[in-house]
Amino acid sequence: MEAQRSRQVVIAGAGIAGLTAAIAFAKNGFSVQLYEQAKQLEDAGSGIQLSPNATRVLAHLGVLDHLTGTAVEPRAVAIRDARRLRLLAEVPLGTRAEERWGAPYLVVHRADLQTALLARARREPDIKLVTGARLADAAFHQRGVTVSLDVTGDVREVPCLLLIGADGVGSTVRKLGNRDARAEDSGHVAWRSTVRRDSAIGKALAKAMPADCVTVYAHPRFHLVGYPIRADAAVNLIAIVRGAGGGKRGERGDPAVLAHLMRRTAEPLRSLAREAAPWSLWPIGEMQADHPWTGSAGVALIGDAAHALTPFAAQGAAMAIEDAIMLANLVAAMPDDIAGALARYETLRRPRIKRVDSRGRLNHFAWHARGPVAFIRNLVLRRRSGAQLAAELDWLYGFDATRLPAPEKKKKADA
Repeated sequence: MEAQRSRQVVIAGAGIAGLTAAIAFAKNGFSVQLYEQAKQLEDAGSGIQLSPNATRVLAHLGVLDHLTGTAVEPRAVAIRDARRLRLLAEVPLGTRAEERWGAPYLVVHRADLQTALLARARREPDIKLVTGARLADAAFHQRGVTVSLDVTGDVREVPCLLLIGADGVGSTVRKLGNRDARAEDSGHVAWRSTVRRDSAIGKALAKAMPADCVTVYAHPRFHLVGYPIRADAAVNLIAIVRGAGGGKRGERGDPAVLAHLMRRTAEPLRSLAREAAPWSLWPIGEMQADHPWTGSAGVALIGDAAHALTPFAAQGAAMAIEDAIMLANLVAAMPDDIAGALARYETLRRPRIKRVDSRGRLNHFAWHARGPVAFIRNLVLRRRSGAQLAAELDWLYGFDATRLPAPEKKKKADA
């Protein structure tokens, strides 16, 4: 039992965070039991942006090759004014991103990324994926954890060194050991849609949202992001608005609500609300990073289970991927000191998560600016070159989560 426990990790949740963690731990020589509550992993979701700090990790884990043929590498992020479609600024990506940050910037459908992660995980004999499994309880001991799982009515007990919660905002793992923290309503709703490039609205968007760009449209009442996915066979759309049409996640939104917000924009944006329907509503929750993510007895949270970020910096998936690789590498580096490894994980990750959150809030403020503030924003953006805008992102996109920083040396006490 103890030999089995010493190298076994249990992960709750087989989304992007959980699958990445499973691959990372298996790569470090651990046996991984990956449990997913859904009976099958569905081809669902929408597009996501994978900045170089995320693709660097995916390349390290052997996942990036599985995205060939589906992911798109945009030339730039273009920021435009929604009223006139006027270009305000461009951040160069493509080959320049690879040269500057050492990894590509990709846009991809979430389901395609999950499929790629699953394909890579299935190549690891030390990863066992079980679907239809609900985490029932966990008992924490001096030398590890015993996890109780309900697998379609069959209760199982699994001993492990570490229990990882990769089970999202409503994490069951987070509720164990008084680590629970409630996600708060950000007051914003994401309206999501995907349109085929060869559809009437897809063709109309060809100039407004070209295939070689991630395009952001700024407006006081909303901001709209569009980019190609699935080898440019489709355009992913997400409009962020304050509270309008809010409901349960996945509900259909009334296009008339979005059309009202976009009524004073240029074509084809003005017609987009109705032409791109149906829209799915995703109320945006957020969770401050101040609550505990780990317990010394052998439990850790990653991704949205630890820190639900707003999408304004497009870093939700990237932060989950970074969490996964750094946690796995720390546990592998400190196998005889799990409590120390978990404490160091929080110490390293928390400041970065907070900085990413701050960047997202700055983006939201800039994109929703109005009046004199919008005028100043436009003036500042026009005066900054693409290289200058890219340099401001070096701390974010240039980060290498595959390498652990050297531990800080303790200062000697004064004589």
